[in-house]
Amino acid sequence: MKETLKNEQIVLAEVRLIGPQGEQLGIVSSEVALQKAQEEDLDLVLIAPDAKPPVCKIMDYGKYKFDELKKLKDQKKNQKVLKVKEMTMSMTIDKHDLEIKAKQVCKFLAEGSKVKVSIRMRGRQMARPQAGVEILNAFAELCASVGQVEKAPEVNGRNIFMSLAPISNKK
Repeated sequence: MKETLKNEQIVLAEVRLIGPQGEQLGIVSSEVALQKAQEEDLDLVLIAPDAKPPVCKIMDYGKYKFDELKKLKDQKKNQKVLKVKEMTMSMTIDKHDLEIKAKQVCKFLAEGSKVKVSIRMRGRQMARPQAGVEILNAFAELCASVGQVEKAPEVNGRNIFMSLAPISNKK
């Protein structure tokens, strides 16, 4: 959190002053504003330094700083950290192995993570990338109950990538 200027730190010719209850006190010099703040036994805080003229408010600086920190904590609490898991397989994967990997990916999706599924092609497999795309489409169908395809299978050199995201319940 950036440090705001207060009391004697404010060295401006004139400022727009706001009182402790939010009332406009007009444009005054910073010395007069500081005197009024000291009369109220409060602090003079620069709240909008970029305004013309800059805006200062008479308030309790400790309470203001506490409220700002509380807002930041609430914002952090409401943020959702998105995790991306990854599952790799080969073009020669068997049906049962595919189901096992799909079961694991379904767990990841149920937890709320996104999943990046990839197939690495080797040697002659490079001649038929469409087979890998079909495997990824079948994989997506196995996970359709808890996830949806976010990014369709895409061939990129030796790799084929697909992205799955959890189905959102926000409607």
